[in-house]
Amino acid sequence: MVPILPVVEQLIDKYENHPYCKVNNRLIPVNSNFRYNVYLKELAVICGIKRSLNTHLARHTFADMMLNNGIPLEDVGKMLGHRNIRTTQRYARVQKHRISCNMASVRDKLFTASGKLRPVSK
Repeated sequence: MVPILPVVEQLIDKYENHPYCKVNNRLIPVNSNFRYNVYLKELAVICGIKRSLNTHLARHTFADMMLNNGIPLEDVGKMLGHRNIRTTQRYARVQKHRISCNMASVRDKLFTASGKLRPVSK
């Protein structure tokens, strides 16, 4: 069993008995990646999004969201269906906010509030 978000489960349930899905053994009635990208572009116009949306951008956005919320790189790779961790590493764009949080965490572990180096525990 593959874990999925509730919204994805709702979409799968919605189209469970759709004729196209039954005939073509699909979960959603989108017949090609090209068609899906056309739908994404239409949604961008409707929502007033200036950026061109496509499935490639969606995958990168998903990977960024997962990685920047602490999900390990290996897990994100599995979610994306990657066989090689190097493929997933290309998706990993470190955000400035995450770097700042990590540096603050290290600072708090190494230094006291007054800026003095904490003693090393044995």
